[in-house]
Amino acid sequence: MNVESPSATAPLADLPQACDVLVIGGGPAGSTVGTLLARMGHDVVVLDKDAHPRFHIGESLLPANLPLFEKLGVADEMRQIGIEKWAAEFMSPWHDHKQAFQFGEAWDKSMPYAYQVRRSDFDRVLLENTARAGARVLQQCRVEQVNLDAADHVEAQARMEDGRRFTCRARFLVDASGRDTFLASRLKIKHKNPKHNSVAVFTHFAGAQRNEGMEEGNISIYWFDHGWFWFIPLRDGATSVGMVTWPYYMRTRGDRDLGEFLRDGIATCAPLAARLQDASIVHPPEATGNFSYLSERTHGRNYVMLGDAYAFIDPVFSSGVMLAMQGGFDASEAIHTWLTQPQRQAQALARLDSRLRHGPREFSWFIYRMTNPAMRDLFMGPRNILRMKEALLSLLAGDIWGKTPIWHSLRAFKVLYYMSSLRHLPRSVRAWQRRKINIRAVDDAMPLSKG
Repeated sequence: MNVESPSATAPLADLPQACDVLVIGGGPAGSTVGTLLARMGHDVVVLDKDAHPRFHIGESLLPANLPLFEKLGVADEMRQIGIEKWAAEFMSPWHDHKQAFQFGEAWDKSMPYAYQVRRSDFDRVLLENTARAGARVLQQCRVEQVNLDAADHVEAQARMEDGRRFTCRARFLVDASGRDTFLASRLKIKHKNPKHNSVAVFTHFAGAQRNEGMEEGNISIYWFDHGWFWFIPLRDGATSVGMVTWPYYMRTRGDRDLGEFLRDGIATCAPLAARLQDASIVHPPEATGNFSYLSERTHGRNYVMLGDAYAFIDPVFSSGVMLAMQGGFDASEAIHTWLTQPQRQAQALARLDSRLRHGPREFSWFIYRMTNPAMRDLFMGPRNILRMKEALLSLLAGDIWGKTPIWHSLRAFKVLYYMSSLRHLPRSVRAWQRRKINIRAVDDAMPLSKG
Protein backbone atom coordinates (compact mmCIF):
# COMPACT_ATOMS: atom_id res chain seq x y z
CA MET A 1 0.00 0.00 0.00
CA ASN A 2 1.11 3.55 -0.61
CA VAL A 3 0.61 6.21 2.04
CA GLU A 4 -0.04 9.10 -0.27
CA SER A 5 1.02 12.74 -0.02
CA PRO A 6 2.88 15.05 -2.43
CA SER A 7 5.37 13.13 -4.56
CA ALA A 8 9.11 13.46 -3.99
CA THR A 9 12.10 13.61 -6.32
CA ALA A 10 15.13 11.32 -6.43
CA PRO A 11 17.27 10.94 -3.27
CA LEU A 12 20.24 13.23 -2.56
CA ALA A 13 23.61 11.68 -1.77
CA ASP A 14 24.18 13.67 1.43
CA LEU A 15 20.95 12.51 3.07
CA PRO A 16 20.17 9.00 4.43
CA GLN A 17 19.23 6.56 1.69
CA ALA A 18 19.00 3.30 3.65
CA CYS A 19 18.82 2.06 7.23
CA ASP A 20 17.57 -0.80 9.37
CA VAL A 21 14.88 1.21 11.17
CA LEU A 22 13.31 4.50 10.12
CA VAL A 23 11.56 6.44 12.91
CA ILE A 24 9.05 9.16 12.07
CA GLY A 25 9.04 11.63 14.96
CA GLY A 26 11.57 12.63 17.61
CA GLY A 27 9.28 12.93 20.65
CA PRO A 28 9.43 10.64 23.70
CA ALA A 29 8.41 7.50 21.81
CA GLY A 30 10.67 8.06 18.79
CA SER A 31 13.67 9.15 20.86
CA THR A 32 13.33 6.19 23.22
CA VAL A 33 13.03 3.49 20.58
CA GLY A 34 15.70 5.16 18.43
CA THR A 35 18.19 5.30 21.30
CA LEU A 36 17.67 1.69 22.35
CA LEU A 37 17.84 0.24 18.83
CA ALA A 38 20.97 2.24 18.02
CA ARG A 39 22.61 0.88 21.16
CA MET A 40 21.74 -2.62 19.99
CA GLY A 41 23.84 -1.97 16.90
CA HIS A 42 21.10 -1.24 14.39
CA ASP A 43 21.34 1.54 11.81
CA VAL A 44 18.60 3.95 12.88
CA VAL A 45 17.37 7.14 11.20
CA VAL A 46 15.04 9.49 13.08
CA LEU A 47 13.20 12.17 11.09
CA ASP A 48 11.46 14.95 13.02
CA LYS A 49 9.42 17.67 11.35
CA ASP A 50 10.23 20.24 14.06
CA ALA A 51 13.33 22.10 15.16
CA HIS A 52 14.09 21.46 18.83
CA PRO A 53 13.48 22.97 21.30
CA ARG A 54 9.82 23.62 20.53
CA PHE A 55 6.63 24.16 22.55
CA HIS A 56 4.59 21.14 23.53
CA ILE A 57 2.15 20.18 26.26
CA GLY A 58 2.20 16.99 28.30
CA GLU A 59 4.56 18.35 30.96
CA SER A 60 3.57 16.14 33.89
CA LEU A 61 5.49 12.87 34.24
CA LEU A 62 4.83 9.77 36.37
CA PRO A 63 7.12 8.10 38.93
CA ALA A 64 7.43 5.07 36.64
CA ASN A 65 9.22 7.33 34.12
CA LEU A 66 12.22 7.69 36.42
CA PRO A 67 13.58 4.12 36.03
CA LEU A 68 13.33 4.59 32.27
CA PHE A 69 15.47 7.74 32.50
CA GLU A 70 18.10 5.73 34.36
CA LYS A 71 18.14 3.06 31.65
CA LEU A 72 18.43 5.71 28.93
CA GLY A 73 21.22 7.50 30.79
CA VAL A 74 19.44 10.84 31.10
CA ALA A 75 18.46 10.79 34.79
CA ASP A 76 20.84 13.61 35.77
CA GLU A 77 19.68 15.85 32.94
CA MET A 78 16.03 15.27 33.85
CA ARG A 79 16.78 16.16 37.45
CA GLN A 80 18.25 19.48 36.28
CA ILE A 81 15.29 20.51 34.14
CA GLY A 82 12.44 19.17 36.30
CA ILE A 83 10.62 20.22 39.44
CA GLU A 84 9.79 17.35 41.80
CA LYS A 85 6.18 16.20 41.86
CA TRP A 86 5.36 14.22 45.01
CA ALA A 87 1.59 14.07 44.67
CA ALA A 88 -1.45 14.63 42.49
CA GLU A 89 -4.17 16.84 43.96
CA PHE A 90 -7.86 16.67 43.07
CA MET A 91 -10.40 19.40 43.81
CA SER A 92 -14.12 19.13 43.22
CA PRO A 93 -16.89 21.76 43.49
CA TRP A 94 -19.10 19.00 44.88
CA HIS A 95 -16.75 18.37 47.83
CA ASP A 96 -15.45 20.73 50.49
CA HIS A 97 -11.84 19.54 50.66
CA LYS A 98 -8.73 18.91 48.56
CA GLN A 99 -7.62 15.29 48.13
CA ALA A 100 -3.90 14.67 47.59
CA PHE A 101 -2.56 11.31 46.42
CA GLN A 102 1.02 10.86 47.62
CA PHE A 103 2.99 8.60 45.26
CA GLY A 104 5.08 7.41 48.20
CA GLU A 105 1.98 5.66 49.56
CA ALA A 106 1.59 3.45 46.47
CA TRP A 107 2.00 -0.32 46.65
CA ASP A 108 5.65 -0.03 45.61
CA LYS A 109 7.18 2.61 47.90
CA SER A 110 10.38 2.91 45.86
CA MET A 111 8.99 5.53 43.41
CA PRO A 112 7.76 8.38 45.62
CA TYR A 113 7.99 11.25 43.13
CA ALA A 114 8.10 12.27 39.48
CA TYR A 115 8.93 15.50 37.63
CA GLN A 116 7.09 18.32 35.97
CA VAL A 117 9.11 19.40 32.92
CA ARG A 118 9.01 22.01 30.22
CA ARG A 119 8.56 19.77 27.21
CA SER A 120 10.81 21.83 24.96
CA ASP A 121 13.73 20.95 27.27
CA PHE A 122 12.57 17.40 27.95
CA ASP A 123 12.20 16.40 24.31
CA ARG A 124 15.49 18.08 23.39
CA VAL A 125 17.35 16.06 26.06
CA LEU A 126 15.86 12.79 24.79
CA LEU A 127 16.56 13.58 21.13
CA GLU A 128 20.16 14.61 21.81
CA ASN A 129 20.59 11.34 23.69
CA THR A 130 19.36 9.48 20.62
CA ALA A 131 22.02 11.13 18.48
CA ARG A 132 24.70 10.29 21.06
CA ALA A 133 23.62 6.66 20.89
CA GLY A 134 24.54 6.61 17.20
CA ALA A 135 21.22 7.19 15.45
CA ARG A 136 21.14 9.62 12.54
CA VAL A 137 18.75 12.40 13.58
CA LEU A 138 17.38 14.92 11.08
CA GLN A 139 15.27 17.81 12.34
CA GLN A 140 12.96 19.95 10.22
CA CYS A 141 12.47 16.95 7.98
CA ARG A 142 8.91 16.01 7.08
CA VAL A 143 8.00 12.54 5.78
CA GLU A 144 5.55 13.00 2.91
CA GLN A 145 4.91 9.51 1.61
CA VAL A 146 5.58 5.92 2.63
CA ASN A 147 5.36 2.76 0.54
CA LEU A 148 4.78 -0.37 2.64
CA ASP A 149 4.26 -2.80 -0.27
CA ALA A 150 7.79 -4.01 -0.97
CA ALA A 151 8.61 -7.48 0.36
CA ASP A 152 11.88 -6.63 2.09
CA HIS A 153 11.81 -2.89 2.84
CA VAL A 154 9.79 0.23 3.53
CA GLU A 155 10.36 3.26 1.34
CA ALA A 156 9.82 6.76 2.74
CA GLN A 157 9.97 10.01 0.82
CA ALA A 158 10.82 13.09 2.89
CA ARG A 159 11.46 16.80 2.47
CA MET A 160 13.88 19.00 4.39
CA GLU A 161 12.90 22.51 5.49
CA ASP A 162 15.15 23.95 2.75
CA GLY A 163 13.17 22.08 0.09
CA ARG A 164 15.57 19.17 -0.55
CA ARG A 165 13.74 15.88 -1.05
CA PHE A 166 15.11 12.38 -0.61
CA THR A 167 14.01 8.76 -0.39
CA CYS A 168 15.11 6.45 2.41
CA ARG A 169 14.74 2.67 2.44
CA ALA A 170 14.34 0.84 5.75
CA ARG A 171 13.74 -2.72 6.80
CA PHE A 172 11.27 -1.56 9.47
CA LEU A 173 9.25 1.62 10.10
CA VAL A 174 8.31 3.17 13.44
CA ASP A 175 5.55 5.76 13.38
CA ALA A 176 6.13 7.97 16.44
CA SER A 177 4.62 11.04 14.81
CA GLY A 178 2.45 11.91 17.82
CA ARG A 179 -0.89 13.56 17.25
CA ASP A 180 -0.05 13.89 13.55
CA THR A 181 -0.84 10.14 13.43
CA PHE A 182 1.02 9.82 10.13
CA LEU A 183 0.12 6.22 9.30
CA ALA A 184 -3.21 5.91 11.09
CA SER A 185 -4.60 8.98 9.33
CA ARG A 186 -3.43 7.96 5.88
CA LEU A 187 -4.48 4.33 6.32
CA LYS A 188 -7.85 5.59 7.61
CA ILE A 189 -7.67 3.51 10.78
CA LYS A 190 -7.80 6.41 13.28
CA HIS A 191 -11.13 7.09 14.97
CA LYS A 192 -12.36 9.62 17.48
CA ASN A 193 -12.87 7.87 20.76
CA PRO A 194 -16.67 7.59 20.98
CA LYS A 195 -16.44 7.17 24.76
CA HIS A 196 -14.48 10.35 25.39
CA ASN A 197 -14.87 13.10 22.80
CA SER A 198 -13.20 16.20 24.24
CA VAL A 199 -11.34 19.41 23.41
CA ALA A 200 -8.40 21.08 25.19
CA VAL A 201 -7.45 24.77 25.48
CA PHE A 202 -4.08 25.48 27.11
CA THR A 203 -1.31 27.98 27.74
CA HIS A 204 1.47 28.95 30.16
CA PHE A 205 1.04 31.54 32.93
CA ALA A 206 3.58 33.54 34.91
CA GLY A 207 2.87 34.59 38.49
CA ALA A 208 0.49 31.75 39.42
CA GLN A 209 0.08 31.01 43.12
CA ARG A 210 1.92 27.82 44.02
CA ASN A 211 1.93 25.43 46.94
CA GLU A 212 4.83 25.70 49.37
CA GLY A 213 7.69 23.36 50.20
CA MET A 214 7.58 19.81 48.84
CA GLU A 215 4.06 20.43 47.54
CA GLU A 216 5.18 23.16 45.12
CA GLY A 217 5.51 20.81 42.17
CA ASN A 218 2.27 18.89 42.70
CA ILE A 219 -0.09 18.68 39.77
CA SER A 220 -3.57 19.99 40.58
CA ILE A 221 -6.71 18.71 38.88
CA TYR A 222 -9.88 20.81 39.15
CA TRP A 223 -13.26 19.47 38.12
CA PHE A 224 -15.83 22.00 36.93
CA ASP A 225 -19.27 21.78 35.34
CA HIS A 226 -17.94 21.34 31.80
CA GLY A 227 -14.89 19.11 32.31
CA TRP A 228 -11.65 19.65 34.21
CA PHE A 229 -8.52 21.82 34.41
CA TRP A 230 -4.86 20.97 34.89
CA PHE A 231 -2.40 23.16 36.83
CA ILE A 232 1.25 22.10 36.34
CA PRO A 233 4.08 24.14 37.92
CA LEU A 234 7.34 24.22 35.96
CA ARG A 235 10.84 24.75 37.31
CA ASP A 236 11.42 28.12 35.65
CA GLY A 237 8.40 29.76 37.29
CA ALA A 238 5.90 29.21 34.49
CA THR A 239 2.73 27.21 35.10
CA SER A 240 0.95 25.15 32.46
CA VAL A 241 -2.83 25.47 32.65
CA GLY A 242 -5.26 23.63 30.43
CA MET A 243 -9.02 23.22 30.18
CA VAL A 244 -10.30 19.85 28.92
CA THR A 245 -13.94 20.24 28.04
CA TRP A 246 -16.79 18.85 25.98
CA PRO A 247 -17.54 19.97 22.41
CA TYR A 248 -20.79 21.70 23.38
CA TYR A 249 -18.91 24.04 25.73
CA MET A 250 -16.27 24.82 23.12
CA ARG A 251 -19.13 25.80 20.86
CA THR A 252 -20.02 28.64 23.26
CA ARG A 253 -16.71 30.40 22.52
CA GLY A 254 -18.32 32.58 19.86
CA ASP A 255 -16.11 35.53 18.84
CA ARG A 256 -13.87 35.39 21.91
CA ASP A 257 -10.19 34.67 21.30
CA LEU A 258 -8.78 31.59 23.02
CA GLY A 259 -7.18 33.57 25.82
CA GLU A 260 -10.44 35.26 26.74
CA PHE A 261 -12.37 31.99 26.42
CA LEU A 262 -9.89 30.21 28.69
CA ARG A 263 -9.95 33.02 31.24
CA ASP A 264 -13.75 32.95 31.29
CA GLY A 265 -13.69 29.20 31.84
CA ILE A 266 -11.19 29.58 34.68
CA ALA A 267 -13.49 32.18 36.29
CA THR A 268 -16.14 29.46 36.73
CA CYS A 269 -13.73 27.44 38.90
CA ALA A 270 -13.20 29.56 42.02
CA PRO A 271 -10.21 27.70 43.55
CA LEU A 272 -8.27 27.81 40.27
CA ALA A 273 -9.27 31.42 39.60
CA ALA A 274 -7.85 32.38 43.01
CA ARG A 275 -4.47 30.85 42.12
CA LEU A 276 -4.39 32.73 38.81
CA GLN A 277 -5.84 36.09 39.83
CA ASP A 278 -2.43 37.83 39.65
CA ALA A 279 -1.04 35.67 36.83
CA SER A 280 -0.46 36.66 33.21
CA ILE A 281 -0.44 34.56 30.04
CA VAL A 282 3.08 34.20 28.63
CA HIS A 283 2.44 31.83 25.71
CA PRO A 284 -0.18 32.26 22.99
CA PRO A 285 -3.10 30.01 23.99
CA GLU A 286 -3.69 27.00 21.78
CA ALA A 287 -6.45 24.45 21.36
CA THR A 288 -6.78 21.00 19.96
CA GLY A 289 -9.90 19.09 18.99
CA ASN A 290 -10.55 15.35 18.59
CA PHE A 291 -8.57 15.13 21.82
CA SER A 292 -9.07 11.41 22.38
CA TYR A 293 -8.74 8.86 19.60
CA LEU A 294 -7.79 5.25 18.96
CA SER A 295 -6.36 3.42 15.94
CA GLU A 296 -7.74 0.08 14.81
CA ARG A 297 -4.37 -1.62 15.15
CA THR A 298 -0.90 -1.02 16.57
CA HIS A 299 1.19 -2.54 13.79
CA GLY A 300 1.45 -4.14 10.40
CA ARG A 301 3.86 -6.56 8.78
CA ASN A 302 6.81 -4.16 8.80
CA TYR A 303 5.73 -1.19 10.90
CA VAL A 304 4.49 -0.20 14.36
CA MET A 305 2.73 2.88 15.74
CA LEU A 306 3.83 4.12 19.17
CA GLY A 307 2.50 6.59 21.72
CA ASP A 308 0.12 9.21 20.41
CA ALA A 309 0.60 7.91 16.86
CA TYR A 310 -1.48 4.90 17.96
CA ALA A 311 -3.86 6.37 20.55
CA PHE A 312 -4.41 9.36 22.78
CA ILE A 313 -6.53 9.27 25.92
CA ASP A 314 -7.63 12.09 28.18
CA PRO A 315 -4.51 13.30 30.06
CA VAL A 316 -6.11 13.54 33.51
CA PHE A 317 -3.66 10.88 34.81
CA SER A 318 -0.62 12.34 32.99
CA SER A 319 -0.13 9.02 31.23
CA GLY A 320 0.93 10.23 27.76
CA VAL A 321 4.71 10.40 28.11
CA MET A 322 4.75 7.20 30.16
CA LEU A 323 2.80 5.31 27.48
CA ALA A 324 5.09 6.68 24.77
CA MET A 325 8.36 5.83 26.52
CA GLN A 326 7.28 2.41 27.76
CA GLY A 327 6.07 1.69 24.25
CA GLY A 328 9.52 2.66 22.99
CA PHE A 329 11.17 0.15 25.34
CA ASP A 330 8.75 -2.61 24.39
CA ALA A 331 9.05 -1.85 20.68
CA SER A 332 12.86 -1.87 20.76
CA GLU A 333 12.84 -5.48 22.00
CA ALA A 334 10.24 -6.55 19.45
CA ILE A 335 11.96 -4.81 16.53
CA HIS A 336 15.34 -6.22 17.53
CA THR A 337 13.80 -9.70 17.43
CA TRP A 338 12.09 -8.90 14.13
CA LEU A 339 15.40 -7.83 12.56
CA THR A 340 17.56 -10.65 13.92
CA GLN A 341 15.21 -13.64 14.14
CA PRO A 342 12.94 -13.74 11.07
CA GLN A 343 11.22 -16.92 12.28
CA ARG A 344 9.93 -15.04 15.35
CA GLN A 345 8.70 -11.89 13.63
CA ALA A 346 4.98 -12.58 14.01
CA GLN A 347 5.38 -13.68 17.62
CA ALA A 348 7.38 -10.58 18.54
CA LEU A 349 4.82 -8.21 17.03
CA ALA A 350 1.90 -10.06 18.64
CA ARG A 351 3.49 -9.71 22.07
CA LEU A 352 4.21 -6.03 21.38
CA ASP A 353 0.58 -5.50 20.37
CA SER A 354 -0.55 -6.83 23.75
CA ARG A 355 1.85 -4.56 25.59
CA LEU A 356 0.88 -1.45 23.61
CA ARG A 357 -2.83 -2.02 24.21
CA HIS A 358 -2.41 -2.71 27.92
CA GLY A 359 -1.68 0.83 29.09
CA PRO A 360 -4.46 2.73 27.29
CA ARG A 361 -6.95 0.02 28.28
CA GLU A 362 -6.11 0.09 32.00
CA PHE A 363 -6.03 3.88 32.24
CA SER A 364 -9.13 4.34 30.11
CA TRP A 365 -11.54 2.49 32.40
CA PHE A 366 -10.90 5.07 35.11
CA ILE A 367 -10.62 8.07 32.79
CA TYR A 368 -13.97 7.45 31.09
CA ARG A 369 -15.62 7.56 34.52
CA MET A 370 -13.73 10.48 36.07
CA THR A 371 -16.64 12.88 35.63
CA ASN A 372 -19.12 10.40 37.08
CA PRO A 373 -20.25 11.41 40.60
CA ALA A 374 -19.66 7.91 41.97
CA MET A 375 -16.05 7.98 40.80
CA ARG A 376 -15.54 11.51 42.13
CA ASP A 377 -16.80 10.39 45.53
CA LEU A 378 -14.35 7.48 45.59
CA PHE A 379 -11.44 9.70 44.55
CA MET A 380 -12.30 12.40 47.06
CA GLY A 381 -12.73 9.91 49.89
CA PRO A 382 -10.30 7.05 49.15
CA ARG A 383 -10.23 4.00 51.40
CA ASN A 384 -7.54 1.33 51.58
CA ILE A 385 -9.87 -1.64 51.98
CA LEU A 386 -8.16 -4.64 50.34
CA ARG A 387 -5.30 -2.20 49.57
CA MET A 388 -7.47 -0.42 47.00
CA LYS A 389 -5.91 2.99 47.64
CA GLU A 390 -2.38 1.62 47.25
CA ALA A 391 -3.35 -0.07 44.00
CA LEU A 392 -4.98 3.11 42.71
CA LEU A 393 -1.85 5.07 43.59
CA SER A 394 0.22 2.54 41.68
CA LEU A 395 -1.97 3.16 38.66
CA LEU A 396 -1.54 6.92 39.08
CA ALA A 397 2.22 6.37 39.34
CA GLY A 398 2.27 4.42 36.06
CA ASP A 399 3.30 1.17 37.76
CA ILE A 400 1.16 -1.13 35.63
CA TRP A 401 3.68 -3.10 33.54
CA GLY A 402 5.80 -4.70 36.25
CA LYS A 403 5.22 -7.32 38.91
CA THR A 404 3.42 -5.12 41.47
CA PRO A 405 0.34 -7.24 42.39
CA ILE A 406 -2.30 -4.53 42.11
CA TRP A 407 -4.87 -6.18 39.88
CA HIS A 408 -7.05 -7.96 42.46
CA SER A 409 -7.31 -4.70 44.41
CA LEU A 410 -8.18 -2.69 41.29
CA ARG A 411 -10.89 -5.21 40.44
CA ALA A 412 -12.24 -4.77 43.98
CA PHE A 413 -12.20 -1.00 43.43
CA LYS A 414 -14.26 -1.44 40.28
CA VAL A 415 -16.79 -3.56 42.16
CA LEU A 416 -17.00 -0.82 44.79
CA TYR A 417 -17.59 1.75 42.04
CA TYR A 418 -20.47 -0.26 40.56
CA MET A 419 -21.99 -0.81 44.00
CA SER A 420 -21.80 2.92 44.71
CA SER A 421 -23.43 3.66 41.35
CA LEU A 422 -26.29 1.28 42.15
CA ARG A 423 -26.71 2.72 45.64
CA HIS A 424 -27.29 6.15 44.08
CA LEU A 425 -29.07 4.87 41.00
CA PRO A 426 -31.12 7.98 40.08
CA ARG A 427 -27.98 10.13 40.28
CA SER A 428 -26.03 7.58 38.22
CA VAL A 429 -28.71 7.48 35.52
CA ARG A 430 -28.76 11.27 35.30
CA ALA A 431 -24.96 11.31 35.03
CA TRP A 432 -25.03 8.65 32.30
CA GLN A 433 -27.64 10.60 30.34
CA ARG A 434 -25.68 13.81 30.73
CA ARG A 435 -22.49 12.11 29.55
CA LYS A 436 -24.21 10.89 26.38
CA ILE A 437 -24.99 14.51 25.61
CA ASN A 438 -21.51 15.71 26.57
CA ILE A 439 -19.58 13.41 24.27
CA ARG A 440 -21.61 14.15 21.15
CA ALA A 441 -19.66 15.88 18.40
CA VAL A 442 -21.13 19.34 17.90
CA ASP A 443 -19.29 20.76 14.90
CA ASP A 444 -16.02 19.40 13.54
CA ALA A 445 -15.39 22.78 11.92
CA MET A 446 -15.40 24.79 15.16
CA PRO A 447 -12.41 27.16 15.28
CA LEU A 448 -9.42 25.80 17.20
CA SER A 449 -6.63 28.06 16.02
CA LYS A 450 -4.29 30.05 18.22
CA GLY A 451 -5.63 33.31 19.45
